[in-house]
Amino acid sequence: MLTRRALNRALLARQLLLERSPLGPLEAIEHLAGLPAQSPNPPYLGLWTRLREFRIEDLSELLTSRAAVRIGLMRATPHLVGARDARGLRPLLQGVQERHLSAAHRERVRGADLGEIAAAGRALVEQRPYTVKELGAALAERWPDADPAALGAAARAGLPLVQVPPHSLWGAVGQPAYTTAEHWLGAGDGPPATVDDLVLRYLAAFGPATVRDMQTWSGLGGLGEVVDRLGDRLVADRDEQGAELLDLPDGPLPHPDTPAPARYLAEFDAMLDAYDDSTRIMDDRDRRDIFAVPGVVPGTVLVDGFVQAIWTMTRKKGVVTLVVRPLFQIPTRDVQDLTEEGERLLAFAAPDATRRDVRFNSRW
Repeated sequence: MLTRRALNRALLARQLLLERSPLGPLEAIEHLAGLPAQSPNPPYLGLWTRLREFRIEDLSELLTSRAAVRIGLMRATPHLVGARDARGLRPLLQGVQERHLSAAHRERVRGADLGEIAAAGRALVEQRPYTVKELGAALAERWPDADPAALGAAARAGLPLVQVPPHSLWGAVGQPAYTTAEHWLGAGDGPPATVDDLVLRYLAAFGPATVRDMQTWSGLGGLGEVVDRLGDRLVADRDEQGAELLDLPDGPLPHPDTPAPARYLAEFDAMLDAYDDSTRIMDDRDRRDIFAVPGVVPGTVLVDGFVQAIWTMTRKKGVVTLVVRPLFQIPTRDVQDLTEEGERLLAFAAPDATRRDVRFNSRW
């Protein structure tokens, strides 16, 4: 039986958060099965908080060299992944992308075949990168009775679109432009990825976990059949409520009392959205606060391995301020650790600032 703290420490170990890892950025991205990338900066911060040595230039170079890309994957949300995963995982998740195309958008393209929209969109974005707005407007010339925004969304759901630099780089602003993964990355080699591979990758980065957790993270259904097929490649435990937890036989399970350092998680960090039951990382009450605004997941703070605060960063006239809003009263010793880690975060994110401050706003 695995306690909440045992599951917490297992998660932190697999997410490279018990101690900063010596892995290179591409190795870390692949180990983590990608990082959420709804905007340009969070993947940079997510790697900084996990790696022993990481510079902004390290990830920018991966993106400009096409070794890594931002592409819609799990739950139809943008993720930063290596080129191999962009080619291999995206076909497995095509149905997820299509299911996330809203009913309103489907209604507004009524009369237009989704496959034809995707084919027409491919022809356009493989000539030059398009923003989704530009793509919708161009497709509306062929389907004038359809809503351009809906056409753009339908093409995005039907195609493996990657965001091209400079829109995917640190500090980028404006609407991202897209082309297809095949056009940007070229043909890959090696055997195609399978859903079995995806489940094993998930457990390496997030396990132990239930089948429902796997489905919540990926957006895929029917993973119970995959688990049955994997058979003795997995082991099973139970949590404190008796739920079956699947895991890799060699998955790390640190002692529940292993010290966990203060960590700042980037916006949209995958750990917060990777489980049907996320109590191994935060209380249900705090989950409601963190996910209060649809489509927005703020930066969060780990104290003793659990979410204890929300953080934001503001800039004004050369002064950059990290504002920490606790969800609970944080002990003085942890405030000191968070202050020191916050100063390191500011030095990474704003090296040119004339002054850097870490401030705590009380809430309790």
